[in-house]
Amino acid sequence: MDIYDKLPAGRQQVTGVGSALVDILARADDAFLEQVGALKGGMTYVDINFINATLAKIPAPPQVVPGGSACNTVVGISRLGGRACFIGKCGNGAMGRLFCDDLEKQGVRAGLLRTDAPTGRVLSIITPDAQRSMFTFLGASAATAPHEIVPEQFADSAIVHIEGYLLFNRDLMMATLAAARAAGALISLDLASFNVVAEARDVLPDLVARYVDILLANEDEAEAFTGTRDPARAMQDLSRHVDLAVLKRGARGSLIAHRNEVLRVAAAGNGDAVDTTGAGDLYAAGLLHGLVRRMPLVQCGALAAACGYEVCQVVGAGIPDNRWQVIQRQMEV
Repeated sequence: MDIYDKLPAGRQQVTGVGSALVDILARADDAFLEQVGALKGGMTYVDINFINATLAKIPAPPQVVPGGSACNTVVGISRLGGRACFIGKCGNGAMGRLFCDDLEKQGVRAGLLRTDAPTGRVLSIITPDAQRSMFTFLGASAATAPHEIVPEQFADSAIVHIEGYLLFNRDLMMATLAAARAAGALISLDLASFNVVAEARDVLPDLVARYVDILLANEDEAEAFTGTRDPARAMQDLSRHVDLAVLKRGARGSLIAHRNEVLRVAAAGNGDAVDTTGAGDLYAAGLLHGLVRRMPLVQCGALAAACGYEVCQVVGAGIPDNRWQVIQRQMEV
């Protein structure tokens, strides 16, 4: 079915659901990754003591910024001029205030749930090849209960964008999917990380077939989901039960499957990267913003590629104001 025909009339908001996390961005080499037991390019859940102990071993001071996959996406949508909301749970302490203040600054409507537990955080270790490897302490974000997610939270949403990390809390994931569907919103799922896909392999295919309209994956995630590295075969499997499927291939661009056709989207820029943190999240921001604005799919892909490229030129998931202005001018062409 045409994805544009399924968009609910009169709605343009994208609501992200995921973990409210503060990103701690640090630089180190592959030897350091091995020393601390990091899964290169992947994500490992740890406690706060592990993060603090690992930070003590890092030679250079880290950068601390609000983050989280779905949050990064809706912030990008807001910076593109779209309507965006984020739903997640954070603490009442200093880190929680930092997170809330940044959402307000970025123009994102906050549907935040609060608790006295500490706000979650992610230690992202960035190696010289621009790859990021993550240790995650969920903190308050893990305290979100399924009954706290209800259809009324999505009443104004054209698309509900869910990060794959919610698959580690299956009851919460199912509650979110059911609430979004009951509200009449389309559902976008980013597979998040190859190890997330591998651990949810027993439920993920059925979940995608029953609920998901838009499915996004990078090559590692697609391989974990489909069992193949071949782009054509992976796209066939990714798009089997959804209206729109995306395979993100880094410097080689991306593939978007829709209505039995595959659009090839060239990568923006020269392929160089300083840090890949947030690349997939910002790609999703451009794509979803284009869709709710009902831009032609080729334009949605180009906007997604531009956002993904620009965030790779900085450390962290925050594109500078002057580069957002460049992206917005490209939208007007």
